[in-house]
Amino acid sequence: MLSVTGLSKTFPGARALDGVDFAVGPGEVHALIGENGAGKSTLIKLLTGVYRPDEGEILFRGEPVRFATPLEAQHAGISTIYQEVNLVPLMSVARNLFLGREPRGGLGLIDFGRMHREADAALRALGLRVDVRRPLRTLGVGAQQMVALARAVSVDARVVIMDEPTSSLEPREVRTLFEVIRMLKERGIAVVYVSHRLDELYEVCDTVTVLRDGKRVHTGPIADLDRLRLVSLMLGREIGEGRGEGLTTFTGGHDTGTEPVLEAMDLTVRHQLDGVSVRVRPGEVVGLGGLLGSGRSETAKAIAGALPPDSGRVLVAGEPVRTGSTPAAIRAGISLLPEDRKAEGIVPGLSVRENIALAALPGLSRFGLVDDARIDRVVDTFMKRLRIKASGPHQKVGELSGGNQQKVLLARWLAMRPKVLLLDEPTRGIDVGAKAEVQRLIDELADEGLGVLLISSDMEELIEGSDRVVVLKDGAVVAELTGTDVTEDRLLHAIASQGGARDD
Repeated sequence: MLSVTGLSKTFPGARALDGVDFAVGPGEVHALIGENGAGKSTLIKLLTGVYRPDEGEILFRGEPVRFATPLEAQHAGISTIYQEVNLVPLMSVARNLFLGREPRGGLGLIDFGRMHREADAALRALGLRVDVRRPLRTLGVGAQQMVALARAVSVDARVVIMDEPTSSLEPREVRTLFEVIRMLKERGIAVVYVSHRLDELYEVCDTVTVLRDGKRVHTGPIADLDRLRLVSLMLGREIGEGRGEGLTTFTGGHDTGTEPVLEAMDLTVRHQLDGVSVRVRPGEVVGLGGLLGSGRSETAKAIAGALPPDSGRVLVAGEPVRTGSTPAAIRAGISLLPEDRKAEGIVPGLSVRENIALAALPGLSRFGLVDDARIDRVVDTFMKRLRIKASGPHQKVGELSGGNQQKVLLARWLAMRPKVLLLDEPTRGIDVGAKAEVQRLIDELADEGLGVLLISSDMEELIEGSDRVVVLKDGAVVAELTGTDVTEDRLLHAIASQGGARDD
């Protein structure tokens, strides 16, 4: 039904897809999986006309195609359901369902009566009963996702691409989705299913393709692949392969205090976290392990006040911290280095000096006036300590290398004298030399008594750098590894284990 051969796509500085072959047949549910940066999103965008391939061929129903726009792909018969609902919130449910293909009467005017009847029937077939005249924004996120699903299956598509379709759905809605997928199979419609939830893949998918670093590393029947092998393929690690040699890594084994400096207890966020508990002692590096979408970043954000939890508590040095408040978390001594430093961290148009001083300004002021001399001393101290390479403190941070931008962010939060440092992928996207420097800094900070929560997709970095590793799956803690259990084999087995927040 849909196939690609030798598909490649290069962006400035990165080869996102490298000679990928992929095919899905009529009535087949084909899982497309891989970690962050594996190339899944790029492949989907090439299939649906968002990007044009640099090399390779796309065949749809046996004919070569080059879609110029997503609308062209949709008209041809390829429909996509995105993780983020891409509908129009202010329009009615019915208008969203028929957007661009509204039924019309004899004079060419929209036949609202027919549109409302057909929209109601389409949603009832999915178990959703709502007033289709209501604005879409008045529905919950799960219901909006079901509207997107109804739209996708009602456009006479021959291929339906589902990108993390269950991320916002309740268990009852997930079951409805699986029934719809089985219905599509019976109608001979091909389904490309993108998900990080292993339980779902084994329940609804026939075939699986694994991408890693822009290349296809496996395609075959999913029933022939056990969970452990699947996880190994995604991460590029073999059971019994060991920790690696000759790597510049943390030393681990820090002296830790007896009382936790950070206690996060039973953190729950609908569809994202299910009773996650983590404790960090002074001088301890605790790793958060798990696949993409397991809840690692959400845990860090919930602790730091950037993601308000529905329930749960956070304590710093035994004192409760108001959840859902970033200022309260910062005042308590919690600092978060976010995963996406460009979108959530640095301010590229400001100088190195301004970026470092940004969070600490209230403490570097007197009577509401900024004390420039104190700021200069703090900035000079951290530029030297972290070996930030810049022409000077007034150079724009957007002009620095990725590694030096990361050091500027570290300097910003260290200037706050935190008790706990939450690091989300601190070495992603930086060169080997800068990576070693950042790892050394983290190690030094732990030795000085700072509590560190480390999130990393690099298994060697996580294992070598952590005193303990808490493993998450589907938003729930499934294992905690300590001492000699902190190994790649143990971590892979924990990630591949069955169970998690979404089992029902």
